[in-house]
Amino acid sequence: MATDMGFRPRNNPITALAAGLLGLCLPAIGAAASYGAGIENSQWYLAESVFECRLVHEVPGYGRAVFYHRAGESLSFFLESDAPLMRPGRGSLVVEAPSWRPGVAPRPLGTVHVSDGRRQVALDTRQAFVLARGLLDGMQPTVTRESWFDGRPVRVQVSNINFAGEYQRYQRCTNNLLPVNFDQIHRSRIPFASGSTELSAADRQLLDNIVAYVNADSTVERIFVDGHSDSIGSRINNRALSEDRANVVADYLKARGIDENLITVRAHGDQYPVSNRPADNRRTNIRLQRAGDQPELQQANGYGGDPLG
Repeated sequence: MATDMGFRPRNNPITALAAGLLGLCLPAIGAAASYGAGIENSQWYLAESVFECRLVHEVPGYGRAVFYHRAGESLSFFLESDAPLMRPGRGSLVVEAPSWRPGVAPRPLGTVHVSDGRRQVALDTRQAFVLARGLLDGMQPTVTRESWFDGRPVRVQVSNINFAGEYQRYQRCTNNLLPVNFDQIHRSRIPFASGSTELSAADRQLLDNIVAYVNADSTVERIFVDGHSDSIGSRINNRALSEDRANVVADYLKARGIDENLITVRAHGDQYPVSNRPADNRRTNIRLQRAGDQPELQQANGYGGDPLG
C-alpha cells in the first residue's frame, strides 16, 4: 500500500533502500493507488449526542470518511487522512458503481480542493447530500488526486456497504440536535431601544436557545449578564437603566429554569461603549463560562465590564 513520505529522497543509501522497499509495495508505474473498504470490512458507525452527530467510515490504508452535523450548523463531509497521501491541489470527485455492478456509468461531480492538512477534503452541505444520495443508491463516491510521493493517482473510495441503516440512525440524531452550539451563543447580545427594557420576540428566541444549551451542557458553570446604556442622560439614570436591562434578561433566564446561582448580574451604565453610535451601546451582553475556561481579562477598574480585546 502506498505510503506518504512528504519529500523526495536524496542521495542517501538508507533513503534509497527505503525507497526501493517502498517501490515493491506500490502499484506499477502509472497505476493508481486505490484505498477503500471491501465487502468483508466495510463498516459505518455513529457517534451521537445533542451537540453533534458523526457518521464515520474507516477507509483502510487511508483514514476515514465522515458525515458531520454540529448543532446549529449544516451537514458537512470530510476525508481525514492519517498521513497526507494526496498532493494539495485540485482533485476530481465522481460517484461510480462498485465492481460488482458492471455497466453502470460513473457520474462526475466536479472538482474538490485537496489540502495539506489532516482533513484533506472537506465538502459543503450540498455536496455532502449528493454523496449521501449516491451511497443510498448503491454507488461509491471516489476522490482522485496525484500522490505526494511520485505523482501517480491516488483514489479514495467511500463504500456504500452497511451505509443505509446507519444513515437512518444518523438522521434521527440530527433531528435531536440542540438549536445552537456553544460558539454561537457563548457571547450573545440583546439590543434595546432608547430608554427601553422590553425584550423582542427575537430576543426571547435567543434566550430560549441559551436556556436549551445550558440545560444540556453540565460544564457551564457561570452566566455573566452585563447591562449597558448609551451616554444620553445622567450617569445615575444610565446606571439604573443598565441594571434594569440586565435584570430583565436574568429574570427571563431564571423563569425558564436556569439556576439563579449560575447567574452573575452586573450593571455598567455608559462606562463601556462599543462604538460612537448610541444604539450600539444600549445592550445587555451574555457570556457563558465553562469549567476549565481561562478567566478573561477584565476592565482595569475592577468593575467587571466587557473583556478587553
